[in-house]
Order: sequence, then structure tokens, then C-alpha cells
Amino acid sequence: MDRAEKSELVAELNRTFTEVGVVVVTRNLGMTVAQSSVLRTKMREAGASYKVSKNKLAKIALDGTDYLSLGDLLTGPVGLATSVDPVAAAKVAVEFAKTNDKFEIVGGAMGATALDVDGVKALATLPSLDELRAKILGLLVAPATKLATITQAPAAQLARVLSAYAEKEAA
Repeated sequence: MDRAEKSELVAELNRTFTEVGVVVVTRNLGMTVAQSSVLRTKMREAGASYKVSKNKLAKIALDGTDYLSLGDLLTGPVGLATSVDPVAAAKVAVEFAKTNDKFEIVGGAMGATALDVDGVKALATLPSLDELRAKILGLLVAPATKLATITQAPAAQLARVLSAYAEKEAA
């Protein structure tokens, strides 16, 4: 990798660090290419991404971002799971770590807030941004649905009474 490629990679990582809501640092202890592909696919499906980069380049890319606290975690073979949604990358990483013993979570950060392993696991238990939006929408729609049901009830009762009288007259 020449200087131009390195500077381009640092600029791309720096841009990623400024745009994301969470970064999860993971350690890869001999994962196969197939396992890495499965992890990347799961990350993509959740709206997150997973990259393996040189630690020195990643440390340089951290400058000027809120994620400076991650510099101490970047030792050995590590990967960076990132997502704009503060929960997506953590959820996928924790789920994948449960099924793969060669993949472990080292820590992470949510903006300037550093997270240890337990912090990342706690973050993974929270509902995602889309789930929260769905719950809020459900809460907003529920009163309108109940109101529509209540307003239709008297008309339905009146229709049943009239139908009963009509059947009685016909008999």
C-alpha cells in the first residue's frame, strides 16, 4: 500500500467516524473468510458496516473526531463495526459473538462516550431506531383507532336494532 492509498484510507475512515453514531471495536482471532462474509452481510442488512484496517491508520483517522478514546483499544487484529443508528452495529456484533468463539468484542464508543464490553452489550439490548419509531407511531395511531371504534359503535347498534325489528316484522 503506497502513501496515496494510505492517505485515502485515512480520509475515508475519518469521514466514517464523523458520520456514525457508534463504533464497536472487535477482535478477530482467526476467523475464516466465510465467517467474515457472513458478518459483513449481517451488518449490511442491519444498516451497519464492518471494516478491518491497520491500527496505525485507524488511530490517525480518529484525530478530529469524537472517537479519540478508541485509540487504546486498537491493538492486535481488530475490526471496526460502525452504524449511524446507535444500536445496529452493537446488536449485530453481540449476536455474532454469541455464535462465533473466534470473534470477541473489545469495547466501543458512542460519540465521546467510551463503552466497555458490558456497555456494548447493554447498548445491544436497546431497541433500534426503527423499532422506536414504530412504537411511537403505534402510540400515536392507537387513540385515533379507538376513537373511530367508539364513534362507529352507536351506528352499529342502531343498525342491529333496526335489523331485529325488520326480522320481527317479516316473521
